[in-house]
Amino acid sequence: MNGPRVTRRAVVRAGAFGTAGVAMGTATPRAAGQNQSASGGLTDVPGFLVGHATLEEGITGCTVVLCPENTVGGVEIRGGWTGTREMDILSPLSASPVMHALLLTGGSAFGLAAADGVMRWIEERMPGRDAGLYPVPQVPGAVIYDLAIGDPLVRPTAEDGYRACEAASATFARGSVGAGTGAQVGALVTNARRMKGGLGSASRTFGGAGQIAALAVVNALGNVVDRDGRIVAGAFYRQGRPADAADFARRSPLAGTAVETRGNTTLVAVATNAKLSKTDCAVVAKMAQAGLARAVHPVFSSSDGDVVVVMAAGEQPASVDTAGVLAAEVVADAIRDAVRQATSLGGVPDRNTPGVRAPDEPAWAGD
Repeated sequence: MNGPRVTRRAVVRAGAFGTAGVAMGTATPRAAGQNQSASGGLTDVPGFLVGHATLEEGITGCTVVLCPENTVGGVEIRGGWTGTREMDILSPLSASPVMHALLLTGGSAFGLAAADGVMRWIEERMPGRDAGLYPVPQVPGAVIYDLAIGDPLVRPTAEDGYRACEAASATFARGSVGAGTGAQVGALVTNARRMKGGLGSASRTFGGAGQIAALAVVNALGNVVDRDGRIVAGAFYRQGRPADAADFARRSPLAGTAVETRGNTTLVAVATNAKLSKTDCAVVAKMAQAGLARAVHPVFSSSDGDVVVVMAAGEQPASVDTAGVLAAEVVADAIRDAVRQATSLGGVPDRNTPGVRAPDEPAWAGD
């Protein structure tokens, strides 16, 4: 990691609702199929911490990003079917000055209950009344639909949101973990099979000490594609042949209307130590959506709930356009990382499962 070691004593002290420091908790142990991210991820940005709660029996989970002091945020929603909570506080028109944490969760709208636990964890570490006002944690959240892969009655709860906060660390697992546990990709082609999606992360530097990073939960209708257009993960036919979405749509004019194609989303968190305002963050979030368009095909469909949240906490000089250009780059990288780190669950194969990618098929991207 770049910069000094950060503990949770340095986070969740945002703005007008300054909170008391806390001691570092114990991070979630690494499980099989989860890859640890000590660098090259969201927590490369100083002060941001990531924690997961993974519900293996239900093949679902939630992920929390804890924010450092005075974090401002912005959001851009492009999907046609989103599930969110408190996203309006990120609008430039909102009087809310800061955000304390971000929740990304499985369990569809049921999973938003995990935000109650995140709020409770933050509330316990905040001071009492300030100028007569009782402080309220500012915790926006967004969901993916993963009820079809595991037990739909097992969803993230308030206790799981609290547990994810307790596990928050500068080192976090990627792949089929947290909010990415039940993620899948490649739902549009109904006569093909899907591959496993997941949670990924990536970061880049700018200037002397600037950092920008993204964390993506990839549960997309479309396929995930590499920079050269080859498919990293997505729908596939027997014998490991790729299922091209555009070709399927050409042959099937009613593509996307089948019930089994509903319930898809790519959720993205972008963090930076660039000095940005709330309005700047909203602009960067809009530009960052270009990263989804580069890495997911098709994207922004009526059956997707695509959301990008940008969080800024720092004093590093950068124009809003520089931040937006780099945000799009790390978003695309994080999406590709998510499916490369994913592991098979619930009978859904990952991209490395034998037989899902024919070795002689040039449309598949390499490792």
